[in-house]
Amino acid sequence: MLNQITGRHFYGRHARFDNAPGGMTEDEIRSAAPSVFATTAHESRSERFAPIPTIEILRGLRKEGFVVVGAKQSVTRIPGKDDFTKHLIRLRKEGDNSFAVGDTVAEMLLKNANDGTSVYDLFAGLFRIACLNSLVTMSQNVSAVKVRHTGKNVIDNVIEGTFTVVEDAKLALAAPQDWPKIVLDREERLAFAEAARVLRFGDEEGNVNTPITANQLLTTRRSADMENNLWVNFNTIQENAIRGGLKGTRIDTTVRRGRRRVTTRAVNGIDQDVKLNRALWTLANEMAKMKGWKSPQEAAATA
Repeated sequence: MLNQITGRHFYGRHARFDNAPGGMTEDEIRSAAPSVFATTAHESRSERFAPIPTIEILRGLRKEGFVVVGAKQSVTRIPGKDDFTKHLIRLRKEGDNSFAVGDTVAEMLLKNANDGTSVYDLFAGLFRIACLNSLVTMSQNVSAVKVRHTGKNVIDNVIEGTFTVVEDAKLALAAPQDWPKIVLDREERLAFAEAARVLRFGDEEGNVNTPITANQLLTTRRSADMENNLWVNFNTIQENAIRGGLKGTRIDTTVRRGRRRVTTRAVNGIDQDVKLNRALWTLANEMAKMKGWKSPQEAAATA
């Protein structure tokens, strides 16, 4: 059953693919991300800081038919910040719940905090049910809204921007419809994987010091992913980069036999997760363009 699918990504046990209406309850949201319910700013903020209560936005969106289907918040070591810190919420239109394993669903992702660690940020995202890996879209064809916690009419700006993203989020589904038709040869797949390897493991200058190879990022975790098209390879690389668990051996003179086994960790931090997802999406988008693909908007403009 679909509601029994589990994963290490932030959907976790609250993933809703079981055709159950209503999404997460407020009690479930509070359990996963209590900072969603902050209606005031953390005490460290000045009077100029305008809090944006995420729960009020979610209640407003619920009236418009959007429900929460995933929630996560950052870990903080500062006492008293748990109820104000950064959180990431996934939303889907209620009624869009007839799914099967392998489907890709368009959603919205909402990031916010009332302790100064994040602006209000809403953007489009995709979610592949087969492996519970999120694909955060970063494309000129899909809008996003960012609102700082200062100035006048903060809530009005949030609501206006939110519904703009709601309409434009549908554009994100062009990729899973078109990219399976783009076939990659072995060299193209390796080039894509090597670029992703630099994004995942490289430092600020692009230097990579890891025994993990590009070939490992191309390793499939299920038989359905053993295809050579851009969409499948993108999903495979993205899942391997985000979920971790890749193993390698590093030459290390500080240990007895000169070798140290390493295993990659999952990317769990909200900012790191979003940043890497966006970078991988941009990389895949550029690969698609190199292969002659045009977005629906670009195709219409040149028709």
